[in-house]
Amino acid sequence: MATGPSATPAPVLPGTRTGREPERSLRRGPRRDSAEAVAANQRDRLLDGFVRTVAQLGYAQTRVSDICQAAGVTRPVFYELFKGKEDAFLAAHRHGTAMVINVMEEAHARTSDWPGAVRAGLGALLGTLAEAPAFAAMAIVEIDAVGPAGWDAREELLARFRDFFTDVPESGLPIPTEELVDIVVGGVYSAIHRRIAAGRTAELPGLLPGLTFSVLAPFLGPQRAAVRLADPAPSTNPPPDCLAAEA
Repeated sequence: MATGPSATPAPVLPGTRTGREPERSLRRGPRRDSAEAVAANQRDRLLDGFVRTVAQLGYAQTRVSDICQAAGVTRPVFYELFKGKEDAFLAAHRHGTAMVINVMEEAHARTSDWPGAVRAGLGALLGTLAEAPAFAAMAIVEIDAVGPAGWDAREELLARFRDFFTDVPESGLPIPTEELVDIVVGGVYSAIHRRIAAGRTAELPGLLPGLTFSVLAPFLGPQRAAVRLADPAPSTNPPPDCLAAEA
Protein backbone atom coordinates (compact mmCIF):
# COMPACT_ATOMS: atom_id res chain seq x y z
CA MET A 1 0.00 0.00 0.00
CA ALA A 2 1.34 3.41 -0.86
CA THR A 3 2.71 5.43 1.99
CA GLY A 4 3.38 9.13 2.33
CA PRO A 5 3.18 12.03 4.75
CA SER A 6 -0.57 11.60 5.22
CA ALA A 7 -0.73 7.83 4.72
CA THR A 8 -1.48 5.46 7.57
CA PRO A 9 1.24 2.83 8.09
CA ALA A 10 0.11 -0.68 7.17
CA PRO A 11 -1.05 -2.55 10.28
CA VAL A 12 0.86 -5.60 11.47
CA LEU A 13 -1.91 -8.11 10.87
CA PRO A 14 -1.88 -11.61 12.38
CA GLY A 15 0.27 -13.87 10.24
CA THR A 16 2.50 -11.05 9.03
CA ARG A 17 5.23 -12.17 11.45
CA THR A 18 6.45 -15.63 12.42
CA GLY A 19 5.95 -16.90 15.91
CA ARG A 20 9.56 -17.99 16.27
CA GLU A 21 11.38 -14.70 15.64
CA PRO A 22 14.29 -14.49 18.14
CA GLU A 23 13.26 -11.05 19.40
CA ARG A 24 9.91 -12.48 20.50
CA SER A 25 11.51 -14.99 22.87
CA LEU A 26 10.53 -14.61 26.51
CA ARG A 27 13.11 -13.43 29.00
CA ARG A 28 14.15 -15.83 31.74
CA GLY A 29 15.65 -15.25 35.15
CA PRO A 30 14.89 -12.77 37.94
CA ARG A 31 14.11 -9.92 35.49
CA ARG A 32 11.70 -11.95 33.41
CA ASP A 33 8.51 -10.46 31.99
CA SER A 34 5.32 -10.14 34.02
CA ALA A 35 2.66 -12.84 33.76
CA GLU A 36 0.47 -10.45 31.75
CA ALA A 37 3.27 -9.67 29.30
CA VAL A 38 4.05 -13.37 28.92
CA ALA A 39 0.40 -14.20 28.16
CA ALA A 40 0.16 -11.36 25.63
CA ASN A 41 3.38 -12.48 23.94
CA GLN A 42 2.22 -16.07 23.71
CA ARG A 43 -1.20 -15.09 22.43
CA ASP A 44 0.26 -12.91 19.68
CA ARG A 45 2.67 -15.65 18.64
CA LEU A 46 -0.13 -18.21 18.57
CA LEU A 47 -2.28 -15.94 16.41
CA ASP A 48 0.61 -15.48 13.99
CA GLY A 49 1.31 -19.20 13.97
CA PHE A 50 -2.37 -20.00 13.53
CA VAL A 51 -2.87 -17.67 10.57
CA ARG A 52 0.26 -18.81 8.76
CA THR A 53 -0.56 -22.48 9.30
CA VAL A 54 -4.17 -22.14 8.14
CA ALA A 55 -3.05 -20.23 5.06
CA GLN A 56 -0.60 -23.02 4.24
CA LEU A 57 -2.58 -26.15 5.15
CA GLY A 58 -6.19 -25.00 5.15
CA TYR A 59 -8.41 -24.76 8.22
CA ALA A 60 -9.72 -28.32 8.03
CA GLN A 61 -6.21 -29.82 7.91
CA THR A 62 -4.72 -27.58 10.59
CA ARG A 63 -4.07 -29.27 13.96
CA VAL A 64 -3.43 -27.59 17.28
CA SER A 65 0.00 -29.22 17.31
CA ASP A 66 0.78 -27.53 13.96
CA ILE A 67 -0.20 -24.15 15.40
CA CYS A 68 1.92 -24.65 18.50
CA GLN A 69 4.88 -25.75 16.39
CA ALA A 70 4.62 -22.64 14.22
CA ALA A 71 4.30 -20.38 17.26
CA GLY A 72 6.91 -22.02 19.46
CA VAL A 73 4.31 -22.39 22.23
CA THR A 74 3.19 -25.53 24.06
CA ARG A 75 -0.23 -27.18 23.77
CA PRO A 76 -1.10 -26.50 27.45
CA VAL A 77 -0.46 -22.80 26.87
CA PHE A 78 -2.64 -22.87 23.75
CA TYR A 79 -5.55 -24.27 25.74
CA GLU A 80 -5.01 -21.71 28.48
CA LEU A 81 -5.61 -18.98 25.93
CA PHE A 82 -8.11 -20.55 23.50
CA LYS A 83 -10.90 -23.09 23.80
CA GLY A 84 -9.82 -24.76 20.58
CA LYS A 85 -9.10 -24.23 16.91
CA GLU A 86 -12.38 -22.46 16.16
CA ASP A 87 -11.87 -20.05 19.06
CA ALA A 88 -8.39 -19.23 17.78
CA PHE A 89 -9.76 -18.60 14.29
CA LEU A 90 -12.42 -16.21 15.57
CA ALA A 91 -9.88 -14.38 17.73
CA ALA A 92 -7.50 -13.91 14.78
CA HIS A 93 -10.36 -12.86 12.50
CA ARG A 94 -11.78 -10.30 14.95
CA HIS A 95 -8.37 -8.85 15.77
CA GLY A 96 -7.19 -8.59 12.17
CA THR A 97 -10.40 -7.33 10.59
CA ALA A 98 -10.72 -4.64 13.28
CA MET A 99 -7.29 -3.39 12.21
CA VAL A 100 -8.30 -3.43 8.54
CA ILE A 101 -11.53 -1.52 9.22
CA ASN A 102 -9.57 1.05 11.25
CA VAL A 103 -7.22 1.70 8.32
CA MET A 104 -10.20 2.02 5.97
CA GLU A 105 -11.96 4.44 8.32
CA GLU A 106 -8.89 6.64 8.57
CA ALA A 107 -8.47 6.72 4.78
CA HIS A 108 -12.20 7.35 4.34
CA ALA A 109 -12.17 10.26 6.80
CA ARG A 110 -9.32 12.06 5.03
CA THR A 111 -11.52 12.74 1.98
CA SER A 112 -14.38 15.21 2.25
CA ASP A 113 -16.74 13.86 -0.42
CA TRP A 114 -18.31 10.41 -0.53
CA PRO A 115 -17.00 9.28 -3.96
CA GLY A 116 -13.42 10.20 -3.04
CA ALA A 117 -13.82 8.55 0.35
CA VAL A 118 -15.03 5.35 -1.32
CA ARG A 119 -11.93 5.21 -3.50
CA ALA A 120 -9.65 5.95 -0.53
CA GLY A 121 -11.28 3.32 1.68
CA LEU A 122 -11.19 0.65 -1.02
CA GLY A 123 -7.55 1.48 -1.77
CA ALA A 124 -6.68 1.06 1.90
CA LEU A 125 -8.51 -2.28 2.05
CA LEU A 126 -6.88 -3.71 -1.07
CA GLY A 127 -3.39 -2.50 -0.17
CA THR A 128 -3.58 -3.79 3.38
CA LEU A 129 -4.71 -7.27 2.33
CA ALA A 130 -2.12 -7.42 -0.46
CA GLU A 131 0.62 -6.89 2.13
CA ALA A 132 -0.75 -9.64 4.40
CA PRO A 133 -1.46 -12.63 2.11
CA ALA A 134 -1.59 -15.20 4.91
CA PHE A 135 -4.18 -13.20 6.83
CA ALA A 136 -6.14 -12.55 3.64
CA ALA A 137 -6.31 -16.27 2.86
CA MET A 138 -7.32 -17.15 6.41
CA ALA A 139 -9.90 -14.41 6.91
CA ILE A 140 -11.52 -14.28 3.46
CA VAL A 141 -11.19 -17.80 2.03
CA GLU A 142 -10.72 -20.28 4.87
CA ILE A 143 -13.57 -18.76 6.87
CA ASP A 144 -15.91 -20.87 4.72
CA ALA A 145 -14.47 -24.04 6.30
CA VAL A 146 -15.19 -22.92 9.89
CA GLY A 147 -18.93 -23.42 9.63
CA PRO A 148 -21.74 -21.39 11.28
CA ALA A 149 -19.42 -19.45 13.60
CA GLY A 150 -17.32 -18.41 10.63
CA TRP A 151 -20.35 -17.40 8.59
CA ASP A 152 -21.55 -15.23 11.50
CA ALA A 153 -18.11 -13.60 11.71
CA ARG A 154 -18.21 -12.86 7.98
CA GLU A 155 -21.66 -11.30 8.29
CA GLU A 156 -20.37 -9.09 11.11
CA LEU A 157 -17.54 -7.95 8.83
CA LEU A 158 -19.91 -7.20 5.94
CA ALA A 159 -22.08 -5.19 8.33
CA ARG A 160 -19.03 -3.06 9.13
CA PHE A 161 -18.50 -2.50 5.41
CA ARG A 162 -22.08 -1.25 5.11
CA ASP A 163 -21.24 1.51 7.59
CA PHE A 164 -19.27 3.21 4.81
CA PHE A 165 -22.57 3.85 3.01
CA THR A 166 -24.24 6.00 5.67
CA ASP A 167 -23.75 9.11 3.51
CA VAL A 168 -24.60 7.45 0.21
CA PRO A 169 -26.60 9.66 -2.19
CA GLU A 170 -30.00 8.50 -3.38
CA SER A 171 -29.56 6.33 -6.45
CA GLY A 172 -32.78 7.29 -8.20
CA LEU A 173 -33.27 3.62 -9.03
CA PRO A 174 -36.47 1.70 -8.14
CA ILE A 175 -34.47 -0.36 -5.66
CA PRO A 176 -34.37 0.27 -1.89
CA THR A 177 -31.03 1.83 -0.89
CA GLU A 178 -30.41 -0.84 1.77
CA GLU A 179 -30.87 -3.61 -0.78
CA LEU A 180 -28.60 -1.85 -3.28
CA VAL A 181 -25.88 -1.42 -0.66
CA ASP A 182 -26.07 -5.14 0.17
CA ILE A 183 -25.61 -6.01 -3.50
CA VAL A 184 -22.66 -3.64 -3.90
CA VAL A 185 -20.91 -4.83 -0.73
CA GLY A 186 -21.44 -8.47 -1.69
CA GLY A 187 -19.98 -7.84 -5.14
CA VAL A 188 -16.85 -6.19 -3.74
CA TYR A 189 -16.34 -9.02 -1.27
CA SER A 190 -16.82 -11.65 -3.98
CA ALA A 191 -14.27 -10.02 -6.29
CA ILE A 192 -11.70 -9.88 -3.50
CA HIS A 193 -12.45 -13.48 -2.50
CA ARG A 194 -11.90 -14.76 -6.04
CA ARG A 195 -8.53 -13.06 -6.38
CA ILE A 196 -7.27 -14.35 -3.01
CA ALA A 197 -8.60 -17.89 -3.61
CA ALA A 198 -6.67 -17.95 -6.89
CA GLY A 199 -3.43 -17.15 -5.07
CA ARG A 200 -3.26 -13.67 -6.62
CA THR A 201 -3.46 -11.61 -3.43
CA ALA A 202 -0.58 -9.35 -4.48
CA GLU A 203 -2.73 -8.21 -7.43
CA LEU A 204 -5.55 -6.87 -5.25
CA PRO A 205 -4.61 -3.17 -5.66
CA GLY A 206 -5.19 -3.59 -9.39
CA LEU A 207 -8.90 -4.09 -8.65
CA LEU A 208 -9.26 -0.53 -7.36
CA PRO A 209 -10.55 1.15 -10.55
CA GLY A 210 -13.11 -1.56 -11.29
CA LEU A 211 -14.34 -1.87 -7.72
CA THR A 212 -14.55 1.90 -7.30
CA PHE A 213 -16.65 2.14 -10.46
CA SER A 214 -18.90 -0.74 -9.39
CA VAL A 215 -19.57 0.97 -6.05
CA LEU A 216 -20.12 4.48 -7.42
CA ALA A 217 -22.10 3.70 -10.59
CA PRO A 218 -25.38 2.58 -8.95
CA PHE A 219 -25.52 5.84 -6.96
CA LEU A 220 -23.91 8.41 -9.28
CA GLY A 221 -24.67 6.90 -12.66
CA PRO A 222 -22.03 5.35 -14.92
CA GLN A 223 -20.91 8.66 -16.50
CA ARG A 224 -20.21 10.47 -13.23
CA ALA A 225 -18.61 7.33 -11.78
CA ALA A 226 -16.27 7.19 -14.78
CA VAL A 227 -15.37 10.85 -14.30
CA ARG A 228 -14.42 10.16 -10.68
CA LEU A 229 -12.09 7.38 -11.80
CA ALA A 230 -10.24 9.82 -14.02
CA ASP A 231 -10.16 12.54 -11.35
CA PRO A 232 -10.75 10.97 -7.92
CA ALA A 233 -9.86 14.14 -6.04
CA PRO A 234 -12.77 16.42 -5.01
CA SER A 235 -13.26 19.27 -7.46
CA THR A 236 -14.88 22.68 -7.06
CA ASN A 237 -15.66 22.89 -10.79
CA PRO A 238 -19.26 22.25 -11.88
CA PRO A 239 -19.90 19.04 -13.84
CA PRO A 240 -20.03 19.24 -17.64
CA ASP A 241 -23.35 20.20 -19.20
CA CYS A 242 -23.89 16.61 -20.38
CA LEU A 243 -23.77 15.43 -16.76
CA ALA A 244 -25.56 18.34 -15.13
CA ALA A 245 -28.87 16.50 -15.14
CA GLU A 246 -27.34 13.75 -13.01
CA ALA A 247 -25.77 16.12 -10.46
